Amino acid sequence: MTRSRKLLCLFYGLVAVVALFATWSQNLTYSGNAVTIFTTFWTDTKVNAASRSITVDIGLFLLAATAFMVTEARKLRVRFVWAYVVLGVLVAISVTFPLFMIAREVRLEKAKGTDASLALTAADLIGLALTTGFILGMVWFTLR
Repeated sequence: MTRSRKLLCLFYGLVAVVALFATWSQNLTYSGNAVTIFTTFWTDTKVNAASRSITVDIGLFLLAATAFMVTEARKLRVRFVWAYVVLGVLVAISVTFPLFMIAREVRLEKAKGTDASLALTAADLIGLALTTGFILGMVWFTLR
C-alpha cells in the first residue's frame, strides 16, 4: 500500500475513533432510561429548527453515503457493506463511513489494474429502497 493511501487510512481511522467517542459520550450522557431512549431521542430531535436541520442533514447524508457505499462495495468487492449502513443508523454514520472508506482504500489498492465494474444485486436495490424509505420517513417525522 502506498504511503499516501496508508496516511489516508490512518486519517479515516482517527475520524472514526473521535466520532465514536464524541457521539457516544453524548448518547450515554443523554440516555437515562434504556426503554424510552429511542422515542425520547427522536422526539428531542424535533425541539427546534436547529435540531431539525441537523437531523435532516445527517439523515440525507446517510442516504447519499449509503448509495455511494453500496455502489463502491459492489464495484470493488468490499464485503459486508450493509453492516456499515445498519451500524451507521444504530451507532453513527460518522463512525461507519470512515471505516467503510478504509475498506474501500484497501480494495482500491488490491484492485489496481483490474476491471472494477458495477454490479448491484437485487438485494442491494431493495436495501437502497428501504434505506430511502426510512430516511424520507425520518425527514417527514422530523419536519412535521
